[in-house]
Amino acid sequence: MRKSFQLSAFSFQLLLILTSSLFLVLSFPNFNYEFLAWIALVPLFFAIDNQKPFKAFVLSYLCGLLFFLGTVYWLIHVTLPGMIIVALYLALYFGFFGALCSYFLRTTQNAQRTTSHYFTLIAIPSTWVALELARSRFLTGFGWNLLAHSQSYTLPVIQIADITGVYGVSFLIVMVNAGIFLTVKNLRKKNYSLAYLTVAIFIVYISVAYGTYRLKNIFTGEGLRVAVIQGNIPQVKKWDVNFRGDILSKYEKLTREAAREKVDLVIWPETSVPGFLETERDLFERIRNLTREIKTPLLVGAPREGRGPKEAYYNSTYLFGDDGRLLDRYDKIHLVPFGEYVPAKDIFSFVENFAPSPIGDFTAGNNYTVFKFSIERNTENYKLKWKLIRKVKFSTLVCFEDIFPDLAREFVRRGAEVLVNMTNDAWFGRSSAAYQHAQSSVFRAVENRVNVVRAANTGLSCFIDQKGRITAAVGPPGNEIFTDGYKIHDLVLTKTRTFYTVYGDLFAYLCVIIAVLCFLILKQYRRKKDIWKIT
Repeated sequence: MRKSFQLSAFSFQLLLILTSSLFLVLSFPNFNYEFLAWIALVPLFFAIDNQKPFKAFVLSYLCGLLFFLGTVYWLIHVTLPGMIIVALYLALYFGFFGALCSYFLRTTQNAQRTTSHYFTLIAIPSTWVALELARSRFLTGFGWNLLAHSQSYTLPVIQIADITGVYGVSFLIVMVNAGIFLTVKNLRKKNYSLAYLTVAIFIVYISVAYGTYRLKNIFTGEGLRVAVIQGNIPQVKKWDVNFRGDILSKYEKLTREAAREKVDLVIWPETSVPGFLETERDLFERIRNLTREIKTPLLVGAPREGRGPKEAYYNSTYLFGDDGRLLDRYDKIHLVPFGEYVPAKDIFSFVENFAPSPIGDFTAGNNYTVFKFSIERNTENYKLKWKLIRKVKFSTLVCFEDIFPDLAREFVRRGAEVLVNMTNDAWFGRSSAAYQHAQSSVFRAVENRVNVVRAANTGLSCFIDQKGRITAAVGPPGNEIFTDGYKIHDLVLTKTRTFYTVYGDLFAYLCVIIAVLCFLILKQYRRKKDIWKIT
């Protein structure tokens, strides 16, 4: 009878874990039931409540594993073993979160002072943020599908990112989950206090009020007319020399069509030029001649072969002026581990034997390039006409570089007025990968109050304004990926300095300090409690 009860209790815990992971998956693309994120962790909290840290770790790890298998499943298009390894690794952060939460809950549940219980309401979301920060930095970082990303299209909520960064939104979501859990737990004990939930909702109210105020702001400045080209080149053809001419012809055709509408800048995706642009003269001349023909600056992506005694390759972006001159170049700084290079190659060289395609041997760049080009505007004032020359400054985030807030922030600090994400998500097929990727760009726009332009080979190519709104995209809604075409949109250039741009992830580091202090305080409380029991 007792064994049956234990199995039943464990089955119920598994049901709670499954519910949490399902709600989390459904709050992200392609489902986009973002409201579920605000209650998704409540079942997990009940599952780990009153559990010892190790069991809480196991249960939370399982929840994280199911969540990541359900959201980064698209890696299977590249490598099944890699997808499993990534999910197994990322789930560790859920496990550590559960273990720490169970410690906080077990320590405070018998505390006599009500104020002791509020440690939990602050400690739990602070711990989540600390672990998200660690996940975004450790082992080069993989801040994909942070909890805040589920709210990318809930504009009033995400505006606080210009102060707290993306982690402030994650904090709010976890705090509401914790508030609901603690309130329901009290109700089950015939304690009808709503204090925890009231505090959480009040903080969310203040944040949304701020967000509503910020959404009313009107950004003014010089206009910039930009065209993004979505070539939709299949990955199997991208580097096949037999298709080089067809690929370039397609981009040239779309570019000429866009240029007829008098744009200030044309943008191609990452590695859109199928060859080494600087060393293969025919490619260089073809791009330069196109730029001279359309008389419009052109930004393209291409691999680069370094010159020097040591062989080196770079994932680069190039800006050509309207006269065909090469104005500047950016070499990607943050490379994709086990995709563009093998970290600690002496140790992990065996990984290449399991890769479905050769792993790149790229070298990371070290310059935070801010591209510059001039635009002319006819101005009339008091019946006098003259040409106004305005210098435009922007920087590029190549591939998944847009998931790193610090990198985007550094470009803005150095003068970039627009951020351009050039990427190629063709690897991942018709999946949610492209839409999940775009969610990071939304937060980079809000954090720094700059326009973000996305140029993707197969989509999602779009324009994101300073408030995080996707204002235009290549292709009709619901059919933005694996379609070719171009989109032209007018941006408003603004020079802003947000709190986040200046101070960075100060809020996240504050959460780390709070989480550590809460742990130490509660540990000291448990030690004294144990001493009292002995005496």
